[in-house]
Amino acid sequence: MSRTRPEAPFLDALRRSTLVFDGAMGSLLYERGVFVTQNFEQLNVARPDLVKKIHAEYVAAGANVIETNTFGANRFRLERYGLVNEVRNFNLAGARLAREIAGGDAYVAGSIGPTGLVPGVATRDDLAAAAATFAEQAGALAEGGADLLILETFRHLDEIKLAIDAARAAAPGLPVLASMTFDTSGVAADGSEPERVARTLRDWGVDLLGVNCGDGPQLSLAMAERMATAGLPLCVQPNAGLPRTVDGRQLYMATPEYFDVFARRMIQAGAAMIGGCCGTTPEHVRWMAKSARMLRGGAAPEAAARPQITMDAPTGLEPTPLGERSPLAAKIAAGKFVVSVEVNPAPGLNPESALSAAKMLIDSGVDVVNVADGPRATARMTNLAFCSLLVQRYGIEPILHVCGRDRNLIGQMAHLLGAHAIGIKNLVIITGDPPKVGDYPEATAVYDLDSIGLLHMASTMNRGLDPAGKPIPGGKTSFLLATGLEPGAQDLDKEIARLERKRAAGADIIMTQPIFHQDLLEKVLRRIEHLGMPVLVGVLPLVSHKNAEFLHNEVPGMQIPEEIRERMRKVPAGPEARKEGVKIAREMLFSVRDRVQGAYLMPPLGKYELALEVLDGLKTG
Repeated sequence: MSRTRPEAPFLDALRRSTLVFDGAMGSLLYERGVFVTQNFEQLNVARPDLVKKIHAEYVAAGANVIETNTFGANRFRLERYGLVNEVRNFNLAGARLAREIAGGDAYVAGSIGPTGLVPGVATRDDLAAAAATFAEQAGALAEGGADLLILETFRHLDEIKLAIDAARAAAPGLPVLASMTFDTSGVAADGSEPERVARTLRDWGVDLLGVNCGDGPQLSLAMAERMATAGLPLCVQPNAGLPRTVDGRQLYMATPEYFDVFARRMIQAGAAMIGGCCGTTPEHVRWMAKSARMLRGGAAPEAAARPQITMDAPTGLEPTPLGERSPLAAKIAAGKFVVSVEVNPAPGLNPESALSAAKMLIDSGVDVVNVADGPRATARMTNLAFCSLLVQRYGIEPILHVCGRDRNLIGQMAHLLGAHAIGIKNLVIITGDPPKVGDYPEATAVYDLDSIGLLHMASTMNRGLDPAGKPIPGGKTSFLLATGLEPGAQDLDKEIARLERKRAAGADIIMTQPIFHQDLLEKVLRRIEHLGMPVLVGVLPLVSHKNAEFLHNEVPGMQIPEEIRERMRKVPAGPEARKEGVKIAREMLFSVRDRVQGAYLMPPLGKYELALEVLDGLKTG
């Protein structure tokens, strides 16, 4: 039986990324034939395989945290079934089952629910017994391998205070997540509003706050936003709406797709942890995990929502040496300064304008042209087709962007095999913009693989193996693998931690998002020196003050210093503004050219001549 744990402590992992909790246990057990008259916690010893199967389904769906099947394993609830002496047994077994399935891939949250006592009318002896049973639960859960304790679905502050004190005494080394439930009027059963609940729990010394159960995602979102004022990390786990009786069965009506929308809203509102409560299933978790990977960089340890891709140590053939993979790779391996300019075909059937621009850039000394993969979730000619035209018509070496949004795992592998077959060896691997930001917001996002999963797949192919670990007929690929970096990310520590995971997954070089702040770039370069990865710095010439304000205020990851925006404000719109934008870009790029190995230019609005103005004299000056 495995007793391994994730390498990073739970709170450290939480600081790096959004963590996804699992969903319901009881409603799934009910769906699988366990009658509601049976005690669900007893199944930890009576039918452990059934409990483990549900845990495993959640881990496979992408849960980073699974909760033990011990919510009601306290003496007051077990007494109804004549099992009052089984508190330790059921909690210890529940923690061990979860730990066995989680291994090093997920964290285990020891679940402790309320006793059912109403503190205002309970006797002193009952309250003492409640404190004792909470302590017995906490101790057994810690012994069984829990990484944290979650006190959930409490409705009275007085009762959760008993549980907090007991948990601290019996399991002093474990973080405590205190999660409350609110009614439709926005108060707990004792009349406490969410702001007061959050402040009180914080002052009592819990590590994390939560809201769970309730009437569904909308209520949970509203309560969480009000609890955020306390300043502690928030966990939000709503029910799948209100249940309805259909053919004698209680069914929850909120769909997994709706939980995808909820997850995005919660992450954007600042939730550090998301998950489900009653009525939610592994499919709900799968959708939430996709949102978490996309919006907040996934989670550590590596999410298991992509079970087809293993992240084991590399096997197979030795990869082709970097300098032999492509002309661009040869220049990078030789330490030469390289320049890439992004060129994308306009929407529609005619790529001629973009092809001509690419030829003009190459003729002017640019090394390669890179082509985005449906940037901003817009529909246009596939970048693979456009890159093929560049190669066939002009012999131009391209860099192909590959994002996780539109193709499933099978499609991604086919895409890469096709690219390699026609001589396209340079890839930029990204997760991709969600459909909702583009022209077709109702389109379905796939995200079988995020950027880390895609990098691992491509680097595995460079060793001659497919995602299942089988040899690729014909040998191995020889891709140069680039990855992105946002120097202006809101949480730079998290961005760099994710870059480290990308490096481990196979990334060879870094191409940054546009940067305007020289000091910030210097800081980032110092922070990533230990990775030893060549950097192509992103450059985007500004074209107007309005353009600068939009990028600074409305584009995530963009930071344009106030003095730069002020410079753009002072010049008239039109040619003078574009000239100033070029000047600013040149100042930044020339100041760091000895600290990076190349430049990645993104000309705004198809103004490719601006790229050449920025680059004038760069390689020789």
